Amino acid sequence: MLLPVLFAMGAALSNALATVLQRKAALTVPRSEGLRVGLILDLLRRPVWLIGIVAVITAGVCQAVALATGPITIVQPLFVLELPLALVIATAVLQGRLSRAGWAAVGSVVAGLAVVLFAASPAGNRTQVPMTHWIPALAGCVAAIAALVVAALRRPEGRGRAACFGLATAISYAMTAALMKTSMHTLDDRGVGAFFTTWQTYGFALFGVCALFFLENAMQSGPLVASQPALTLGDACVSLALGVTVYAEYVRTGWWLVPQLLGAALVAAGVLALSRLPLARALVSEDEEKGTATDANSPAA
Repeated sequence: MLLPVLFAMGAALSNALATVLQRKAALTVPRSEGLRVGLILDLLRRPVWLIGIVAVITAGVCQAVALATGPITIVQPLFVLELPLALVIATAVLQGRLSRAGWAAVGSVVAGLAVVLFAASPAGNRTQVPMTHWIPALAGCVAAIAALVVAALRRPEGRGRAACFGLATAISYAMTAALMKTSMHTLDDRGVGAFFTTWQTYGFALFGVCALFFLENAMQSGPLVASQPALTLGDACVSLALGVTVYAEYVRTGWWLVPQLLGAALVAAGVLALSRLPLARALVSEDEEKGTATDANSPAA
């Protein structure tokens, strides 16, 4: 299990680095009230933005390798480390600072994740999935996403709307990973031709695009403290469910559920605390928050 764990952590680290670098680049280009065609051209002249794009590509490759070599029930939960890693990187790149409460929240996420994975001890690595497993999984996820989007659109901007879009994003990311896993095994077993002719390849591309769309709506609909926990925890939980039901992976049950729930509570508390930090909000906000570094130094951070 060492290889998928290392690549999953590499993907989380690369995604975190990309978030920080792209945010740093966005703060250096001219701002406007509406859409501006020249924005991409401005960003292309910023080396830090190009490095961020390389980090995004690296994250995708690492995730693909991790899913091809290990259970989805191990790989996807490790992505909860992305937010803590992004904040740690941001303290250096964006010249912010995490307070002791912030570092405690980082520790809570890391410790909670370690407890969950140790207690669950996921195992199994099916390479191909029959359609009898895919059909109910796809139907259930699509129905859940549709219900969440409808619920979000019926709500005014705020926490409820952001949480609904955040959870829709989480389900989309989880299904993207599940489909990507089969596609990568197809690539490994039957080559490039089979990879581009299997339906799972186009399925994970479609769910990936939807995930990005829902993520943008979540960020614009309400505060990070509402969308980030739904996204982070939802992705891990739905991926766990897909790993067990679609790929026939298994986790320990019985009394092992007690430390699993305690670890999950630690992760949830840490993610919630981190999403409240001004530095975290600055990483996803379209408008620069003045004095972010100063706010991050305050006791409230």
